[in-house]
Amino acid sequence: MQNDLEKILFHERTILARCDELARRITVDYHGKELTVVAVMNGALLFVSDLLRRVPLPLKLDCISVASYHGGTASSGTVVFDQLSMPDVSGRHVLIVDDILDSGRTLHAVCEKLRAEAEPLSVRICVLLKKDKIREKPVDADYVGFEIEDEFVVGYGLDFDERYRNLPCIGVLRKELTIAG
Repeated sequence: MQNDLEKILFHERTILARCDELARRITVDYHGKELTVVAVMNGALLFVSDLLRRVPLPLKLDCISVASYHGGTASSGTVVFDQLSMPDVSGRHVLIVDDILDSGRTLHAVCEKLRAEAEPLSVRICVLLKKDKIREKPVDADYVGFEIEDEFVVGYGLDFDERYRNLPCIGVLRKELTIAG
């Protein structure tokens, strides 16, 4: 599968070292607070797993399933929530963890829905990757693993048509593979 990559951006060791750094910041920022982590599935699965094992705080973990790519390499423009109800975050500090901040549509929709359906004390965002681009929706991340160029990346939870999530690194998928689908 790594032969399908044009280049590797981050190796596993680099990703895990960055998880250590993010976990330290999160631990300091949320010390003594009631924290609920909301992981955006499926992309954030590996990231949230490695990140939270490094956060020595009592916390609640919940997951939501949303999709906006629907098998392509660009956001479809539609964010679909795949569960009937949102996590109960009333009166809690919420940290949304996602794999990538791209167009901003998914994270904007998640934040808006959480605020509309519950009364969290605060909502912050942690992403593994943040693309260097103008967002379609006004959203930014409070914690960022890595900033990247506007390229289509896979690995470490990120996929193309549900493939490549299990790569231990993050790399740019060869363009001819994204066209062939």
